[in-house]
Amino acid sequence: MNCINCVFHVAGLFAAFAYEDISYQKVATQSHTSTSVNSDARNAVDGNIKTCMKTEDIGLTSKHRTVWWKVDLGEVNNIYSIHIQFKNYDGDLVRQRGRFAGFSLYVSDTDVSSISEIKSSTLCYKDGPQLPPLNFTTICTEKGRYVIYYNERLDRVIYPAIYQKQNVYSELCKVIVQGCKNASVYGSNCDTPCPTNCKDSTCHIQSGTCFTCKPGWTGTYCNTQCGKGWFGLNCSQHCVGHCKYNMSCNHATGQCDEGCAAGWTGTTCDKGRFCHFT
Repeated sequence: MNCINCVFHVAGLFAAFAYEDISYQKVATQSHTSTSVNSDARNAVDGNIKTCMKTEDIGLTSKHRTVWWKVDLGEVNNIYSIHIQFKNYDGDLVRQRGRFAGFSLYVSDTDVSSISEIKSSTLCYKDGPQLPPLNFTTICTEKGRYVIYYNERLDRVIYPAIYQKQNVYSELCKVIVQGCKNASVYGSNCDTPCPTNCKDSTCHIQSGTCFTCKPGWTGTYCNTQCGKGWFGLNCSQHCVGHCKYNMSCNHATGQCDEGCAAGWTGTTCDKGRFCHFT
């Protein structure tokens, strides 16, 4: 198990967590690759700071306007943070930071490759307008299988003067995604099960709060049933009525567990029966 003890400074408070490097030696791909020797996408997750992935350049005089790199964590994981060590060259710190500037980090449960798909994923971080550090870490408490680095230099877009706008090479030397391999657990030791009624059994990696509840449940930890007469996802659907014994419908399905009242039928007892006389 490749595990890292980290201390992050958040809002003036120090908190120590021990999460796994869930991206180590996982499958990585990128939108295009430099012709330079050993520029493969996997270099960013091989644990070696001296090997870097490198793409072709993007910019206003380049054939590419966008670039992406992504790592497949293998399954949906519970993510805590994303760390990136960007390539530095002696004497060119500002230039390198300007190339990196404006990047975004996305998380997705499914594989994405088109720009529209990437931008429809969960945005974890958007850089700007100041130049970012080349040794970068951000907290990203999301669930997902794919972590995507994305940057662009588009025509007719006004970028800050400090951004590099031509020959913008992406060179990620070390990417570390920390979290829990099992998306159904949380806590600093990844050993506490998510609340039973969290949708997809996934929850916030630190607090254990549910991202979404299973149908029929509500509340921060999804431990409260829908109120009488309501059911479904977010308790947003109203029971049709006509349940036997004037009972309320099932808080999850909307069906009448004891059957329909006289004269009614259907899975939710919403269809009146027709009587035929002879």
